[in-house]
Amino acid sequence: MRHWLRSYLLLLRWNLLRMRTFLPLLLIAQLMMSGGIVLGFSILIPEHDRVTVLYLSTGAPTVALIMAGMVLAPQALSQQKLRGLFDYQRAMPVPRLAMLAADASVWTVLALPGMVGALVVAALRFDLSYDVSPLVVPAALLVALVAISIGYGIAYLAKPEVTTVLTNLVIFVAFVFAPVNYPAERLPDWLAATHQWLPFQYMAQAMRETIDVPAGGVPALPFAMLAIWGLAGLAVTARIMTRRT
Repeated sequence: MRHWLRSYLLLLRWNLLRMRTFLPLLLIAQLMMSGGIVLGFSILIPEHDRVTVLYLSTGAPTVALIMAGMVLAPQALSQQKLRGLFDYQRAMPVPRLAMLAADASVWTVLALPGMVGALVVAALRFDLSYDVSPLVVPAALLVALVAISIGYGIAYLAKPEVTTVLTNLVIFVAFVFAPVNYPAERLPDWLAATHQWLPFQYMAQAMRETIDVPAGGVPALPFAMLAIWGLAGLAVTARIMTRRT
């Protein structure tokens, strides 16, 4: 355990030093994207009732975590593969799961400004207040775990060009065809039923109902589903990472 923790801290520091030149750009992009979701979608939707506003304001932080874990992180790993940095990392005498944990920490923290920015923009734009639960922290961590475990599983298993296509498809589905920024009732029945088994709906629900707690309290179902997806994704990703090459 001591070796694992020391490896994690050293890898975390190495990642921050390696990414220091473009971290500010990524932070700005995350802020603009999250705030843009709230403002841009509000222009497309003529009536701003509380339900619509709540979905927009809490959907943007969810998209920020999905974007960081399922798009930016795996695409960055693909670039490391092309430059040979990926093979160099795998040759290091450190636990490979410590590599995943260090990367996940950086990308999760990177998504935080966009999450907070989206909530602030929504509060100012719509004069909105939130009833935040302490469970928002484990909810965000679970969403990040699911996003990163799936994203890294794709990046470790697929070729760089395939990873780019798949991750772009993921964010397209999350933006347009997943009940993240709007209720599932607006989807066709077959697509709504499909999302009962996919993680996107539960990601959005966990964030939404911990940022603004409903009258009945925070339900356990989204946490349970995210835990299942997170553990399954982490197990598959760990298996891919630790297999002999």
